[in-house]
Amino acid sequence: MERIMNKKIVLEDGSSYLGYGFGSEESRVCEIVFNTSMVGYQEIISDPSYTYQAVVMSYPLIGNYGIADEDFETRVPTIGALIVREYNDIPSNFRSTKTLSEVMEEYKIPGISGIDTRKLIRSIRDLGSRRCIITDASVSDSEALQIISQTPVPHDAVASVSCKKKWYSRTANARFNVVAVDCGIKLNIIRSLKKRGCNITVVPYCTTAAEIEEINPDGVFLSNGPGDPEDVTEVIELVKQIKGKYPIFGICLGHQMVSLAYGAKTYKLKFGHRGGNHPVKNLLTGKVEITSQNHSYAVDADSLNKTELTPTHINLLDNTIEGVACERDKVFSVQYHPESAPGPQDSAYLFDRFIQLMEENGGK
Repeated sequence: MERIMNKKIVLEDGSSYLGYGFGSEESRVCEIVFNTSMVGYQEIISDPSYTYQAVVMSYPLIGNYGIADEDFETRVPTIGALIVREYNDIPSNFRSTKTLSEVMEEYKIPGISGIDTRKLIRSIRDLGSRRCIITDASVSDSEALQIISQTPVPHDAVASVSCKKKWYSRTANARFNVVAVDCGIKLNIIRSLKKRGCNITVVPYCTTAAEIEEINPDGVFLSNGPGDPEDVTEVIELVKQIKGKYPIFGICLGHQMVSLAYGAKTYKLKFGHRGGNHPVKNLLTGKVEITSQNHSYAVDADSLNKTELTPTHINLLDNTIEGVACERDKVFSVQYHPESAPGPQDSAYLFDRFIQLMEENGGK
């Protein structure tokens, strides 16, 4: 029996793609982006940094190893949509407990398969990230474009994914107490800190400096998260108030907010960096690290030169800033993900650097 193409994507430039639906059946307006990872689709759909985004996977076969309960990066996935070339609904993996489609249906995430993802990704590379709608094939292109134009661009991405009250993640024989500011934190960041002897208090993005002082941590971690860093004024102000008081480590959105707090500027990239294969040069050692990335914004190099921050890493694909530090304040951050799961693991040493700074600052 021949399958009927029942879903479509319409981009705001008028281009459209027909395909087969999986996951949730609902329609959704998103920003369309692409990811070049060959594995890790479960970690991608559960990464809060993809809130309000439809992700096109460049690797053609998705779903073949199913979903494992232990591999989620957040308890409630918030990705906008998933777009793939070929979807496999009969996974082969002894750890699998559900199919990808079942999880996407459970969390109301629409998916579409059977489209020419190579053509679509080339379009994103050439024309940049744009807004799109994933909807029923019966919806006309003109109607779809009208829905896109009438849907406001969201600016509450971090507020929508941050925890609403503080929570704790503890480990045996802990040496340090860390406050993690949750802007959409990935669970493997918490695992990485716990593995190094840290008890973690995870707090909402709107937590004040006074509230952090009451916790009296050995260090403060600023998490990854979705959206425009300039929208997260609460965290930028927080960094301004606590820098120099505690060692601070920021990842991804946390890196951008550290830079903004010191007076640098950020700008939106044409199509962003997303995938597990970006070469980044460590300017302190000269070594090149293969990194996992997921961001739409970058720190402006010219404005960074006018601050107290020193660039520590650069992206060798486009020379964008990938890391900064202020040695005096014991503050450092990176644009990429040293905790990336399922990999690469080249940059895990950055967590050890955070531990070292807490030791030097009088931690246990």
